[in-house]
Amino acid sequence: MGGPVGPSSGGRSVGADLCGIGDLEDVELAEILGHALALRELPSLPEVLRGRQIVAAFAEPSTRTRMSFQAAARRLGADVVAFDGGASTSASKGESALDALQNLDAMGFDAFVVRDRRQGWARRLRGELRARVINAGDGIGEHPTQALLDAATILEVFGRSAAEGKNSLKGLRIAICGDILHSRVAGSDLRLLPRLGASVVAAGPPGLIDPAALPSSVDFAESLDQALVGADVIMMLRVQRERLPAALELPDDVSYHTRWGLSVPRLGLAKAGAIVLHPGPMNRGVEIASEVADGPRSRILLQAHLGVAVRMAVLARACGRQNLLPRAHP
Repeated sequence: MGGPVGPSSGGRSVGADLCGIGDLEDVELAEILGHALALRELPSLPEVLRGRQIVAAFAEPSTRTRMSFQAAARRLGADVVAFDGGASTSASKGESALDALQNLDAMGFDAFVVRDRRQGWARRLRGELRARVINAGDGIGEHPTQALLDAATILEVFGRSAAEGKNSLKGLRIAICGDILHSRVAGSDLRLLPRLGASVVAAGPPGLIDPAALPSSVDFAESLDQALVGADVIMMLRVQRERLPAALELPDDVSYHTRWGLSVPRLGLAKAGAIVLHPGPMNRGVEIASEVADGPRSRILLQAHLGVAVRMAVLARACGRQNLLPRAHP
C-alpha cells in the first residue's frame, strides 16, 4: 500500500473505481462475473489483499451490502475500517462528510466502499480521493455490485458462461417489477442486463415508474401480469418509502399486494422454470408473498451467497489485484 498520501502528492492508487455500471467495459464485466463464479465456493484467499486496508463508509442503514463487503474484504485478507459519519465521529462537531473522508484518505487507505443518500456521491468522491471508490448505493442513482450479483445469480442458475460477455444472457426474458423510479438497484440492473443480451421488461404502479425515463433497450409493461408472461427471471422490488415525495399517495399494503404483489398464482404466468429474485429487504405480503419468497423458485439466498463472491472480485479490481483471482471457464 505504501505510506500515507496527502492531496498534494498527486496521483491515484493502483486499481479501478466502480461508481456505476457504465464504468465497466464489456470485457471487464465478463472478468468480474467470471471471477465471482469461480470464487463462489472458495472460503478465502487471504494473500490477494493481505496488507490492504478498506474503509466501509456507510451513511445509510445496510445489512446485506455492508456485511457482504466486510466478509469479502476479510476473505481476501484485507483489513476493514467502518466509518458511518454519525454521532461518534467529528460530524457531531460540524465536520463535513467530504472533509472527513479526505482526511481518512490522507492516512493511506486503498479503497473506500461508500453508501449515501445523495445521488452521485460516489462519483464526486472519485474526483476528490486518492484511494479507489466503490459505490455501495447512492440515493436513487445506482447500486452496481447488486446488479453484478443479480447477473451472476442468473448465470449460475441457467448454466451460462460469463465468457460469453455481452451475449451471456441472450434469450432470457427478465421482468423487473415494483418501485422502479426510486430504486438504485433498478438503476443499475436496467443498464447491465440488456448489455448482457437479456430481454428486459419493467413494470410498476403509477408514481413508481416513468416509462419515458426507461432505457431504450427496456420494454414497459402496464401491469405486473403483463410483465410476468413469458418471463424466465422475475425480480421484485420493494417500495422505497424513505425516498418517496410526500405528496405521492400509494394504496395500503393489502391493496398493493392484490395488484402488484407476486403471489403463487401470479407466478404461474411466467415460464415453468422461471426463478424469483429480490435484492432485499423484502416486505412480505406487499411486493412478494412469503410462499414465493420461500418457495422452490426463489433464488434470493443464492443472491446473498454470490454477493460476497462478486464483491471479492470488485475489491480485488479496486486494489489492482484481480490477476490473483481464479476465473470460471466455459
